[in-house]
Amino acid sequence: MDESELYKEKFSEYFSAQEFLLASDIAERMNFEIYAVGGFVRDFILQRDTSEIDFLIVGDGIEFATRYSQALGINQIAVFRNFGTAHFRYNDIDLEFVGARKESYKKNSRNPVVETGTFQDDINRRDFTINTLAVSLNKKKYGELVDTFNGMDDLKNKIIRTPIDPNITFNDDPLRILRAIRFASQLDFNINEEVFNAISSLANRLEIIKQERITDEFLKILSSPKPSVGLKLLQATQVMKIIFPEISNMIGVEQRKDYHHKDVFLHTCLVVDNISVNTNDVWLRFAALVHDIAKPQTKRFNEEVGWTFHGHEEIGARMMDGIFHRMKLPLNKLDYVKKLVRLHLRPIALVDEEVTDSAIRRLIVNAGEDLEDLITLCRADITSKDIKKVSKYLSNYELVMQKVRDVEDKDRLRAFQSPVRGDTIMEICKLKPSKTVGLIKQAIEDAILDGKIGNNYEEAYSYLLKIKDEYLGQ
Repeated sequence: MDESELYKEKFSEYFSAQEFLLASDIAERMNFEIYAVGGFVRDFILQRDTSEIDFLIVGDGIEFATRYSQALGINQIAVFRNFGTAHFRYNDIDLEFVGARKESYKKNSRNPVVETGTFQDDINRRDFTINTLAVSLNKKKYGELVDTFNGMDDLKNKIIRTPIDPNITFNDDPLRILRAIRFASQLDFNINEEVFNAISSLANRLEIIKQERITDEFLKILSSPKPSVGLKLLQATQVMKIIFPEISNMIGVEQRKDYHHKDVFLHTCLVVDNISVNTNDVWLRFAALVHDIAKPQTKRFNEEVGWTFHGHEEIGARMMDGIFHRMKLPLNKLDYVKKLVRLHLRPIALVDEEVTDSAIRRLIVNAGEDLEDLITLCRADITSKDIKKVSKYLSNYELVMQKVRDVEDKDRLRAFQSPVRGDTIMEICKLKPSKTVGLIKQAIEDAILDGKIGNNYEEAYSYLLKIKDEYLGQ
């Protein structure tokens, strides 16, 4: 059995369910052609899980989707008449329907002008050859794979290639530039040289794309199994300079005398890959991406010690506000990322045997519920090729965490707040809500963190009585 027959058998088996046979019957009665296309076919061949199927209808896609949904007993159907598409969900699968169409574009918009077209017109307009594959659900050729642009060969060879001239593909819809890099990153494919060159020359076209769409694709790249594949492609094609210039600025190595510093961009790629082995949380991955983002502007050469980056963690944390707003990232993740960037050097400074419980307490309070994520980031930040050095650093972080556990056992400070609340301070000191109340409360918390008093109401109350006059006299 040759490959085409093998896949016809596999697709026929998958589409043997009654609802797909029903779709075929309806299409025949309407004198329409029907195909499963694009991402579903690609992922089926690659044996990747998928929860959506795109159907190409040579005819009226909306009319077909309406008839089909009624036959399945589906009442909710989303219709987009401008694009001739419809969508509904059935048995936990998203079903998308589009009428075969031709598209043309204006220079300053990625929104196409749509006309009714043939099967070939529709396949021609698709972004990459691996997304042009189609499976016939028509009676006479049920389950037959239609491969107009040798997409199967590109799947086997792990190549991202466009069905037509890539300059036209990307000029028409510049978002495809990021989609090319995203697919390469998600699938660990290589980008064809002609496509790579077109991306590089047309990267500036991304300026017409809405920031939300750019950010969505970027986060998908960051969510890849090995994000460095996409990050390095973004950098190599100059796309990174346009969509995330602060990351682009990290590239480069300098040497003075016998001192050199490693390329911050390549180090960051390693850190992101390291952390991605342990988490699928895109925001923890994002924190890894930006943890050294301020190193370029804090880089200094000291004749005695070599390269330094003093304060890069604090400056990097401050940079997050502007980056989150510009990239339209969700602001409810801003404080989390800022915290991890600001604290990423703190744990390793607490390795010393002489470190006090007070210092450990401050780390616990400052990191709060994100302490485990912080340590995960710190461990990922070890990118040395020296196995002994890596082992030593990992042991050091485990030592810090043991100290944390010891202090937590003693103090139960994970959800730390002063045992003496503001209303008690106001009552004892005869104060109204004011800055002084906050200062006294902070002084009590500091005394607990510094180990001067225990974390309990009695000692905190006694300490309040002891210090109140000092603040009331201010």
